Amino acid sequence: MPNGKLIVIAAPSGCGKTTIAKAILERYPKILFSVSATTRPIRNGETHGKDYFFLSMEEFKQRIQSGDLVEWEEIYKQYYGTLKSEIQRALRDGNTMLFDVDVKGALSIKRNFPDEAVLIFIKPPSFEVLKGRLENRKTENQEALERRLERVPMELEQGGHFDYQIVNDDLQRAINDVEQIVKKFIKI
Repeated sequence: MPNGKLIVIAAPSGCGKTTIAKAILERYPKILFSVSATTRPIRNGETHGKDYFFLSMEEFKQRIQSGDLVEWEEIYKQYYGTLKSEIQRALRDGNTMLFDVDVKGALSIKRNFPDEAVLIFIKPPSFEVLKGRLENRKTENQEALERRLERVPMELEQGGHFDYQIVNDDLQRAINDVEQIVKKFIKI
C-alpha cells in the first residue's frame, strides 16, 4: 500500500475539534477531509457530501449490515460512521486524510489501520469551560446538552488511549500544536 496517512482528531463536543480540523485543512489543502456518514438532521450551513453524508436510518443500517463502515456509533439516538471506501481510496492513492470523529470511532480507525493512523485528542481546559461552550453554542435543546455532558467522562477516559492529547485553552495555540504533530507525522 502507498504511504497514505490518517490523521484522526476527536474530542468531547464543544472542545473545538471541528474548528481545529478546518484550520489544518486550510493550511494544508492537499490533506483530504474524511466525510462521515450520519443519520442526524442537517444543520444550517451544512452540505451533504461535504460536511456529512446524510443518510436515512434505513440506509445507514443497510451499510452496517453490508460491512461498508470501518466504524460506526450510535450517539444521542443518531448514527455516525466512516465509509470504508473513503479510507481505502485515500490510502491506495497515497493521500493523507483527516478525520473529525468521536472517540470510539477514532479508536476503531486506529485498530483497523494501526500503522497509518495517528490519534489526536482535544481536551477542554475544564468541565465548566466545556459546559459554557456548549451552552453558548445554542445548537441543542437542554436534553441534548445534558446527554452530551453525560458522555464527557467516558470521552476523557478514552482520550488517554490516543497518541497525543492537546488542551484547547487557547485556540490558536491548540491549532499550532496539532499542526506540529501533523507535520511530524506526514513528514512535511
